Amino acid sequence: MVTNEQELIQRLALGDRSAFREMVEIHKKKIYFLALDMVGNPADAEDVSQEVFLRVFRSFKTFNQDARLGAWLYRITYNASIDHLRKRAVTPEPMADEALEAGFRSHPQIAEPQASLDPAVAAERGLLQDRIEKALGNVSPREKAVFLLRHYEDLSLREIAESLELTVGSVKSYLFRAVRKLRTELVPYQTDVNPEASHD
Repeated sequence: MVTNEQELIQRLALGDRSAFREMVEIHKKKIYFLALDMVGNPADAEDVSQEVFLRVFRSFKTFNQDARLGAWLYRITYNASIDHLRKRAVTPEPMADEALEAGFRSHPQIAEPQASLDPAVAAERGLLQDRIEKALGNVSPREKAVFLLRHYEDLSLREIAESLELTVGSVKSYLFRAVRKLRTELVPYQTDVNPEASHD
């Protein structure tokens, strides 16, 4: 944990509203995109993001100041997303085209602009990502969260375990099952993902 984050946490613990605004500014994109990946459309992702920061504001006094703030925020985002999906009580809708990632390990925050790609390559990536999104609709919420945090947010297995309050062994198991289901959908593309790889 960097010193700046430690200082920010201390200010948050003291009820500093400017610190809360800083925290929102730092983390809002990651929270929004994880919510978007979980719930499937921008409007619901906005609702979940607002709920996440409301929960943070109300419950920061329960935060363990020795823990990583990011991991806690991911956990709240996962729980808020699950709560939202339960209330909605429907299968997540496919994400809008503008929200789809450009490649398997890319994310809207860091995706290569489509305009810079060869049209044929861009079309192939778009088709592959569309299949990935559809395949993710067939995995459990926990499997999906583990997969997203590993392959889209690039968290280590230990960081994912901390974020979702799981053991590293459970994270590996969820990741293996998610990738196995994805491989079934992506056989024509021969996508190679190694769920056993250690990234901690």
